[in-house]
Amino acid sequence: MEITIPGREKLKLKHIVSDVNGTLALDGSLIPGVAERIIALKHRVDIHLVTANTSGKQAEIDTALGTKAILLAPGDEAEQKAAYLRSLDAHTCAAIGQGANDQLMVKEAALGICVLSIEGTYLPTLLAADIVFPDILSALEWFEHPKRMIATLRQ
Repeated sequence: MEITIPGREKLKLKHIVSDVNGTLALDGSLIPGVAERIIALKHRVDIHLVTANTSGKQAEIDTALGTKAILLAPGDEAEQKAAYLRSLDAHTCAAIGQGANDQLMVKEAALGICVLSIEGTYLPTLLAADIVFPDILSALEWFEHPKRMIATLRQ
């Protein structure tokens, strides 16, 4: 997915790296509509989920999305998420999150996205983002509309 945005470097996104709990799911269950949006995006970019698996339901989420999440070890989850992003080449990644352990990956990604969540949104993660959405469905839909990207990010 390549997008030319006036006043910025061309975005060459190959990957979307997303947190799961609080971002795509609430209390271990996918937010309604997320599966359809993720499946629709798979033809344009590689989807990567990184999670501490707080709810213990990641296997169910992976089955619903056709993914295999990266499960984080307890401790320093923020650095683990950022390291995974770097392993993909952060300059080719969009990162989506809302929690404290998402801040570094959102900051280091070529395109950092923060979503407001019923679970709550960590203020430093919001401030680290390039763009903020009121919910995950709006964020995922945005990728299907390149003119919205240009309108939002042009300088």
